[in-house]
Amino acid sequence: SALERMARTYRATITYKDLAEEVQSVSGIRTRRLLQHWIGHVLGAVSNGCHAAGEPLLSSLCVRADGTVGPGYAIAVVDNFGGEPPADLDMHAAIERFNCYRHFGAELPADGGSPALTQQVAAARNRRQRQTSPAESSRAICPTCHLMLPISGQCDNCS
Repeated sequence: SALERMARTYRATITYKDLAEEVQSVSGIRTRRLLQHWIGHVLGAVSNGCHAAGEPLLSSLCVRADGTVGPGYAIAVVDNFGGEPPADLDMHAAIERFNCYRHFGAELPADGGSPALTQQVAAARNRRQRQTSPAESSRAICPTCHLMLPISGQCDNCS
């Protein structure tokens, strides 16, 4: 399957769109239904089969164009493992993908590799982190005008 093929290549993923095209091509069945109305059922069945076989969830390899896993992944995790959905769905999928790579025989780097967010998700998180740098968020605020104080500690606006 396309998902097993992805699992044999370290850090590989496949988009929902590409997976849907491959499923239709291999099955010979074409649909005009919107992707979001049927691909979740396919991935849910794959997840259930993986879990029943004691394998990691191959559905973790399927991502949106922006590199994130869809809400259906949370449903698959809860259906198969119980409990609440993971707080960080993309990190859960990264760990599950890493387990897929190991299980399905991907060639891992010399250091053994590690779970990783997709490049798009990692880049987005890095941008957000830079926008809220710890140095800025820990600086004092003027009690009068509520502006961030300069390093001198004296408000330029109120002094």
